[in-house]
Amino acid sequence: MTPRPKLDPTLGERIQARRFRRGWSIRYAASRAGISHATWSRIERGRQAADNRFMLAEIAAALECSPADLAGSAVPAADRAALAAQASVYAVCQALVDIDVADPATGPAPLTGELAGRVALLDTLRRACDYAGTAQLLPGLLRELHAAAGGPDRQQALRLLCDVAFIASSVVRNLGHPAEAWLAAERCRDAAEAAEDPVLLGYAAYARATAATACGSFERSLALAGRGVDDLRAHLASPGALEVLGSLQLICAYASRGRKRLEDSRAWAADAADLAGRTGETATMGLFFGPTNVNIWCIGIEVDGEDPGRAADIARNTNPATIAANFRQVFFYADAARAYSRLRGRDRDAIRYLLIAERLAPQHVHTSALARETTRALLERSRRQAGGTELRGLCERMRVG
Repeated sequence: MTPRPKLDPTLGERIQARRFRRGWSIRYAASRAGISHATWSRIERGRQAADNRFMLAEIAAALECSPADLAGSAVPAADRAALAAQASVYAVCQALVDIDVADPATGPAPLTGELAGRVALLDTLRRACDYAGTAQLLPGLLRELHAAAGGPDRQQALRLLCDVAFIASSVVRNLGHPAEAWLAAERCRDAAEAAEDPVLLGYAAYARATAATACGSFERSLALAGRGVDDLRAHLASPGALEVLGSLQLICAYASRGRKRLEDSRAWAADAADLAGRTGETATMGLFFGPTNVNIWCIGIEVDGEDPGRAADIARNTNPATIAANFRQVFFYADAARAYSRLRGRDRDAIRYLLIAERLAPQHVHTSALARETTRALLERSRRQAGGTELRGLCERMRVG
């Protein structure tokens, strides 16, 4: 009989190993994080899911590491696409290091018209959460657009390079590589500055701010997004400005909640909702800013802000199918599942939403530390309550046990 492969350490086990390495007691480590020692103990023992981004950032800061160090990047061996996506991250990072708009590439400049078609394909793959396909295209496109920026179509090449670096930041961030996401966001900013386009600069500020939150740096994220909001206000008549402004307001709302500034967070979210009422549903610059996306953001903010009931209420009144992009819909279902998993008697809803998320975007769900934690917590409860076969099947596919 072939032995069952050893599962990767759980998030709680990684937290415990880091604490042991420091030689700290649970009480001391918990006091550094500002959480109760009982909560810390339950997380280490796997009795409480560590699927809260804000708490995970606090624990990581207390242990003097990054949230990604604790989350890990385990991928089910059977998910070949997710494995391929992770394997491509190095090549993407290498391309990001190699390109610099201040140091033009040597050799002939490719035609931007031909590159634009491949950028459109890249965006289609990203919207479908096909991280493997996206990551495979990214290195070549980044290098070719860098070369094209030294040619006659410099402005168009810079705009496309800004878009591709933004997509690179999003993809590697969702694959659990926040430092690489920050590097890609910096390249996005470099291209926007070279293009001297205020809307692209706001777009790049959004990329940097979201990368900062992935690193657990909520204060930095708030500063970047807040400055982006201020800088954009003089250019609101420009195409795309309102959608970028609203997206920046949403990241301000999220980062404010991460800093435990509840009133500020809800004020930023209200501003974004008011703006979305003016713009309606949009697909501008792939941000999909509008009432539905505002609700999706608010679900994540409330579930991480320890108000799962409010998150569930928002989810009940939101139709994610309004946004024709799996990469936004998957966040709705995954975050709503986290909310339902924390409400008494709603485990079946949580499981159903996780299964929908997996069907929409298997590569995203299979590489998500938060989804693994939520699934693990549901499995633990199902063992005590005779859970169903659907959950066991999901656990098998995610190598959660």
